[in-house]
Amino acid sequence: MDQIRQQIEALREQLHEHNYNYYVLSQPQISDQEFDRLMAELIRLEAQYPEYADPNSPSVRVGSDINKSFNQVAHRYPMLSLQNTYSEGEVSEFYNRVKKSLNEDFEIVCELKYDGTSISLIYEEGKLTRAVTRGDGQKGDDVTDNVRTIRNIPLILRGPEVPSYLEMRGEILMPWNSFDELNRERAAQEEPLFANPRNAASGTLKLQDSRVVASRRLQSFVYYMLGESLPTESHYENMTLARGWGLNVSSAMQRCQTLEEVFDYLRFWDRERRHLPVTTDGVVIKVDSLVQQRNLGYTSKFPRWAIAYKFNPEQAETTLESVSWQVGRTGAVTPVANLEPVLLSGTTVKRASLYNEDAIHALDLHIGDKVYVEKGGEIIPKITGVDKDARFMLGDKVTFTRNCPACGSLLTRNEDEAVHYCPNSAGCPPQIKGRIEHFVTRKAMDITIGPETISLLYDKGMISDAADLYSLQFNDLAVLERWGETSARNLLQSIEQSKSVPYERVLHALGIRYVGETVARKLAHAFPHIEMLMSATVEELTAVEEIGGRIAQSVTAYFSSADSLLFVDRLRKAGLQFTLSEETLADRTDKLSGLTIVISGTFALHSRDEYKKMILQHGGNNSGSVSKKTDYILAGENMGPAKLEKATKLGVKVIDEQTFLEMISL
Repeated sequence: MDQIRQQIEALREQLHEHNYNYYVLSQPQISDQEFDRLMAELIRLEAQYPEYADPNSPSVRVGSDINKSFNQVAHRYPMLSLQNTYSEGEVSEFYNRVKKSLNEDFEIVCELKYDGTSISLIYEEGKLTRAVTRGDGQKGDDVTDNVRTIRNIPLILRGPEVPSYLEMRGEILMPWNSFDELNRERAAQEEPLFANPRNAASGTLKLQDSRVVASRRLQSFVYYMLGESLPTESHYENMTLARGWGLNVSSAMQRCQTLEEVFDYLRFWDRERRHLPVTTDGVVIKVDSLVQQRNLGYTSKFPRWAIAYKFNPEQAETTLESVSWQVGRTGAVTPVANLEPVLLSGTTVKRASLYNEDAIHALDLHIGDKVYVEKGGEIIPKITGVDKDARFMLGDKVTFTRNCPACGSLLTRNEDEAVHYCPNSAGCPPQIKGRIEHFVTRKAMDITIGPETISLLYDKGMISDAADLYSLQFNDLAVLERWGETSARNLLQSIEQSKSVPYERVLHALGIRYVGETVARKLAHAFPHIEMLMSATVEELTAVEEIGGRIAQSVTAYFSSADSLLFVDRLRKAGLQFTLSEETLADRTDKLSGLTIVISGTFALHSRDEYKKMILQHGGNNSGSVSKKTDYILAGENMGPAKLEKATKLGVKVIDEQTFLEMISL
């Protein structure tokens, strides 16, 4: 039996090597027929001797027809987004911000921004153990079985000095040739076509049958390394090592010494991107040093040490056929242009946002106009101009509606806003349905119910707001058209499970204007009980980092409404969480209660973001600027001279890391 085991392991080693040569180095050493012969022999032996099974065998590349549901997995390191920039001027601003914050030399790494679906690959002792989608950034779907079928993702890393735990962030892509072939097959079967390779890759990665995933020939590029003991403190050097371990790192990665070198890179790839075999929509610009990355830290949404530069979008010309109107959950009424279908950046565009009345006037739109369409940030189509020379037998001039298209109410417009609103929030169906749809989203209460079902339940009078979901009865649901016992039971189970959703997400679900996911989290930690938030003043709210006057006034207005208070009370009685968890509260103290602390400089013991969390955890407030309300400046190396000067002028005490840590440990 030892001879059989050795034969199997030798075949696996050979096939791993040939996969690396073919998919990473693009230097195949054997023919496809010989590769297939070796693979067939391995599969035969593994089937005959199942006791030698290995989840990282090359045979998993062919996939399996066993269906598996995807489990949610928490990310050890959050998967954040990047701030987008669209001009060289904005890149200069980023570069100068970094230069000012660091006050020391730094290098920039430029990489192509591939347009696919984000993935986190986890290797333990050099073996692929888990692959997780981005999800909401905090947790994602475990798609390991499907990712194992992607041939340029190594199942076992090669070479020395591979960390015992390694997390590689990357992008899963469908090359253009695979995309075109897939759509030809779907057209022959009279199935709907995929709009673009990104959608095709994302949809493929979520298929239950990994054999189908294997057949679609996805690829990956990795672009960042995480772990507790990385080989170097240079992002560029780490990615170079990763390429040697067998991971597919883009050969277009380049380290730049100056801003002009960065611009040269952007201009080169803006021309050359059209010749790439996969889709790319820009360039990612990163500070190379990991130490400097940690010191620069993060905003609430983005790293301060990286940005995404987006290439100018493609433009297409088409005909404006009509204009319709959408009513959102906040009552905002948005005009939508209905267009003659046109292909743009790999997508068939039929509709485009017209934003507001001012935008319509600026374009001087008429029905039948030839219009220029772009994709804002390569995602949302928008009309950017009109070919007035092509006008012939014009239709009606487009004017903004004065009444709500859904309920007929006269629209209102605030002097300081460009948006028109329907004021009938309690009786306008799209607003009510929209608020319920927001309430059940994955980042809020995560209830498995779609817009069609919400509309059905609302139209039948079974729900009039989100709180009514918790009063739905099995017998009423099971008799609905196209429903049954299973559908009814699944919905009620999902509603019941939502009662354990944490306080931060419940706040987000309420739909308070301007209170998104990040703001809701900050408010929950600053006001750990709903009663504290309900009674908070504008001054108390604006004392919380990144909570401005507009947000504060919106929150106080919400909780001064009798309807809102009744809604929250009904949700509380239904069993929803309106207090931070005991585990979270257990770590909180009031050691910094009432103190406002400004952080400046670079630090050795903890990152800026870690210090911000400590300040909140111990009851203090973070602030980005020095004022009379500032109690302390937590100063590291290279503290900004302007802040130091202002602190001296105002008599604000400056403390170092050690002093701060002693304050919270007493």
